[in-house]
Amino acid sequence: MEVVYLFCESSEVRIPFSCYDNLLIRLFIRQGGIWDKEGNQFVFRRGFDAKQFARNFPGIIARVEKSATTPIRLFGFRERPWEQKAETCPVDQGSKIKPDKFRLTNIAVPVIPDANFKPLSLPEKFPEHLQAKLEEALRSRKYSPQTRRSYQYYNRLLCRTLQKTPDEIHQEDITYFLALVERDREYSASSINLAISAIKFFYREVMKENSINEQHRPRHDGRLPQVLSQDEISKILAMENNPKHRLLLMLAYSSGLRVSEVVALKREHIDLSRKVIYVRLGKGRKDRCTLLSEKAARFIAEYCTFNNIETWLFPGQIAGRSLTIRSAQHIFDKAVRRAKIAKAISIHSLRHTFATHLLESGTDIRYIQELLGHSTVRTTERYTHVARRNILSIKSPLDNIL
Repeated sequence: MEVVYLFCESSEVRIPFSCYDNLLIRLFIRQGGIWDKEGNQFVFRRGFDAKQFARNFPGIIARVEKSATTPIRLFGFRERPWEQKAETCPVDQGSKIKPDKFRLTNIAVPVIPDANFKPLSLPEKFPEHLQAKLEEALRSRKYSPQTRRSYQYYNRLLCRTLQKTPDEIHQEDITYFLALVERDREYSASSINLAISAIKFFYREVMKENSINEQHRPRHDGRLPQVLSQDEISKILAMENNPKHRLLLMLAYSSGLRVSEVVALKREHIDLSRKVIYVRLGKGRKDRCTLLSEKAARFIAEYCTFNNIETWLFPGQIAGRSLTIRSAQHIFDKAVRRAKIAKAISIHSLRHTFATHLLESGTDIRYIQELLGHSTVRTTERYTHVARRNILSIKSPLDNIL
């Protein structure tokens, strides 16, 4: 698609759309567009800045038109004629167009097969017997279930995206694939590094090849962790009335736990007398101990007694299973919305906040490293960049002037 028309009305902005273009579809949805099946168009509600949005189209002409009460009259994209699907009845320029009966001609992308705008599912090219071999290689080295799923996913994605079997893929194909997912899927540096690790493991351990050892890894983004204030933590906990959900958020913050570690907690992992939480098989399949606050300990004692907790501290909807990571994230997101906190944060931000608040209170960084389960202190040192302990005594020059 080379031209996009945005028709502005009093209550909405409409974009007629007749061609399958995955990049544009994602852009429309990301900006709040709603697909109108009857009108074959994307609709944006009141408050949508059409002129600003028109500047976001890379290499595409975007035309913003003011729509009157009379029907829209189109002459086609770049004066291209409209073509009727069923009948060969010519359409006069300037006539009213019915999007469900006509489509654009001379466009180098296929017409949308349905109105759901889901990417066309490409056939799988990663053979099942190689998937089984990869699973065996991962299990024999005692890789975690999450790592096994990730390695299987990235190798399937590689073959499906390139539409090649593993023995047909070469070094330049992998470079192209990594560039593609970075551009179209906006993968972060850590996701690309994980994809490289998955692909290298498969070719080295299963295919017995070293053809991609020279693949350069992207540098990690130098982003600082997003941290909440104590007042914001109080608001989040106050907004959660469900005792189970409140305890989950309380432990994630007060003990510095990862979300996967919180949902995997069992009653036997809590030592109320010593105020200790035992984290079993955390990241890197390592056990560790972390602290349990006095308030959280009292809350746990009442919670377990009242809810008759015997195994999982946070049982899920399916009997015998714990709460899922996605559910825990959803619980956090709801509490943040209720607390009206505008920061771009996730439940993992509670762990970042735990470490930062300990640093600001004067706790030695080595102790924080042990509590978080970091292999090296270098990982923990990034919290020194957001902790305010060393800069609280520094006054801004503006304060001296005023």
